[in-house]
Amino acid sequence: MIRVKSPQDLGAGLVFIAIGAAGIFFGRELTYGSAARMGPGYFPTILSYVIIAIGLIIALRGFTLDGPSIERIPLRPISLVVISILAFGFMIEIIGLALTTILLTFIASAARKEVNWRETAILSIILAVMCVVVFVYGLSQPMPAWWGR
Repeated sequence: MIRVKSPQDLGAGLVFIAIGAAGIFFGRELTYGSAARMGPGYFPTILSYVIIAIGLIIALRGFTLDGPSIERIPLRPISLVVISILAFGFMIEIIGLALTTILLTFIASAARKEVNWRETAILSIILAVMCVVVFVYGLSQPMPAWWGR
């Protein structure tokens, strides 16, 4: 009977294999070509096979080397970060870059168990000013800097 000694390695290897298989699947209609005359599918296909090989090596390590078990997925941090990204996308046109940056900083910081709201307020203000200076004024990105503009 084969025993899994490192579930994390086995899981990571299976994820690599799945990503490599997806690369081969989605790139199957691209012209492969040859090493001398590479087509648009040459590099993605080779890279996908390399990713599968890495996945196999990592998965095999899961059967040979001792390692930690798979931990519970922390849903709170993941969901709050995703919510902050979605809030940014929805709110930037309504309240502008500066206020949206402050909002998403507060939402994302709530992902931590012990939040220092004073530090978060200072960080959010600094980030908002920096984002407006860099993206709106420095790079001239077409986004509203402030509410109503």
